[in-house]
Amino acid sequence: MTIIKVSDEQEIINKLTSYVQKISNDAIYNRGNFYIGLSGGSVVKYLCESLPKIDTDWSKWTLAFCDERVVPEDSNDSTFGTYKRDLIPKTSLKESQFVTIKQGVSAEEAAKDYIEKLKKAFGGDEFKFDLLLLGMGPDGHTCSLFPGHPLLTEASVSVASITDSPKPPPARITLTFPVLNNARNCIYAISGSGKADMVKRILKDKEDLPAGRVKPDGGSLYWIVDEAAAVHL
Repeated sequence: MTIIKVSDEQEIINKLTSYVQKISNDAIYNRGNFYIGLSGGSVVKYLCESLPKIDTDWSKWTLAFCDERVVPEDSNDSTFGTYKRDLIPKTSLKESQFVTIKQGVSAEEAAKDYIEKLKKAFGGDEFKFDLLLLGMGPDGHTCSLFPGHPLLTEASVSVASITDSPKPPPARITLTFPVLNNARNCIYAISGSGKADMVKRILKDKEDLPAGRVKPDGGSLYWIVDEAAAVHL
């Protein structure tokens, strides 16, 4: 694990830009494609500012979601909807490069359908992302994997449904830890004093919280934190 302390939110965006550019270009050079998992929350803001600055072959990108809310695409709660509105117009990405959830079905059906879509995107059953961009909630959750929830031990499916999310909206799909920890690279981008206590609990005190369970097997893990979030480290 590499902890990168930066001065402020703008520096987080600058770091993200350089990391994503390097990882994407390495993946395209070595394997011909780049598979990235996106998150919602504050990560959306960082990526919509950082990704358009990247020098890369956009046509080689496949973009999926670390988790997604089971809501209509045009809902303000839709993570894909936000990227569609705020990112696609600023890049050469096409909507067809995003692996999106099926509309108008239950969370369980959406999760099963998402697994099939990922199988098609990856050309098999192993989902090995080149990069997962992760967020951390004030309770220490990441993706839609919440403290004390049974999904923390889910190992039989790669994408799980959740209908009792403690954070609205309640119905979601999420990648599970076997997929998160199979990634080549995982990056947390954390800013603000509101996250400082949780950053300390996970990185310094080593408390067993969902965000702290991301430990890529054979991959790299980066925490990019600004001064306000890293004040207790």
